[in-house]
Amino acid sequence: MVQNQMLLKAINGLFNMFYILIILRIFMSWIPSIDWEQQPIKFIREVTDSYLDIFRRFIPPLGGLDFSPIIAIIVLQIIQGFITMIIS
Repeated sequence: MVQNQMLLKAINGLFNMFYILIILRIFMSWIPSIDWEQQPIKFIREVTDSYLDIFRRFIPPLGGLDFSPIIAIIVLQIIQGFITMIIS
């Protein structure tokens, strides 16, 4: 029981970190003069874009706005819910 709680906390922590990285990626895309090759910005872009690109293939930008991060976060929350349900 205690091991499951610790595992659940660790998994939820990883999901929360990834949510934060995606949100940072969204905010950074609004800064036109950002240097995408500078660390840690490059790391954030590489980690999040590998996941976001899955959704960008199916959800094109509408009016210059990229809605794929919203769908990506929703899918991530669903996956987190399933994992939480299985472990609990």
